[in-house]
Amino acid sequence: MEKDFYSNSFFSDNERYADIINGFGCNGTAFVKGKDLQELDSRVYRGRMKGFRRKQRWKRTLFRDLVRKTPFGINFAIIGIENQEEIDYGLALRTMSYDAGEYERQAMQIRKAVRRKRKGLTAGEYLYGFQKTSRLFPTITFILYYGEKEWDGARDIHGLLDFTDIPDSLKEKVSNYEIHVLEIRKLANTDMFKTDVKQVFDFIRYSKDKQKLKKLIEEDESYAFLEEDAYDMVANYAGEEEMFRIKDKHKKGGKVDMCQGLREWLEDERNEGKVEGKIEGKAEERERMNRLIVLLTAQSRVDDLVKAARDAEYQEKLFKELGL
Repeated sequence: MEKDFYSNSFFSDNERYADIINGFGCNGTAFVKGKDLQELDSRVYRGRMKGFRRKQRWKRTLFRDLVRKTPFGINFAIIGIENQEEIDYGLALRTMSYDAGEYERQAMQIRKAVRRKRKGLTAGEYLYGFQKTSRLFPTITFILYYGEKEWDGARDIHGLLDFTDIPDSLKEKVSNYEIHVLEIRKLANTDMFKTDVKQVFDFIRYSKDKQKLKKLIEEDESYAFLEEDAYDMVANYAGEEEMFRIKDKHKKGGKVDMCQGLREWLEDERNEGKVEGKIEGKAEERERMNRLIVLLTAQSRVDDLVKAARDAEYQEKLFKELGL
């Protein structure tokens, strides 16, 4: 839930939202601008209504992460974003419910408008509240998946259906529904993104390779500073608790100095490695000495044992003699 808070906050910025639409949805072509996006209610109502003329009651309410009404020329599309850290193996069904709920919301508005007309409607148009010329806005949901495990869940409704013994002639008539998953850590490149979405995704996908991040920061100044909400996004999905601890130390005018931060992380890792190395070395030395004591005691070489305790050079000589 905490990660959802940071990711939803990050993508609440419409310029970043538009970047996902253009980069992922439109193959890098800048069709939409952030200033033109309209935020919509993220609630999705699903279930059977009691009746068109009665008070509408719904059996279930779903909550999407984010949804925007997006202009394309004189038309609009409804585009949602779902942030996923773990694999939801039923996601195709949930996403289909989101989009179906949005279509139903639009259809409700159309029904109200159609019934207000009354005149010029056929019996069917008035009965069902939908004219021959009525149209819905296209609806799509983009899944942003941040997990380290490769996405192995179904990418369409057919992937959730049991078609055992179902003839192909019938199977091909079963409507399918595809979902669109962007695996952040598996991206070959992020050049399709033009905002700091690119930097955030790169920090996440290279989070296990500090040297790669160091190279990015040194070669491209756009990686040197991140907006605070972008930094929080990276800290959450890169799994670096240390990033939160040092954030305030490296904040400058609402941005976080990634150069200084990364240097500190690398130094901490080196120091941690040195300490761990010393601890491991001491443990091995103790084990080696214990074996020497056991062997010399078994051979009744007490004098050698006493001398080894006082003379490091003689001790090393015994190690070699006994193959330790």
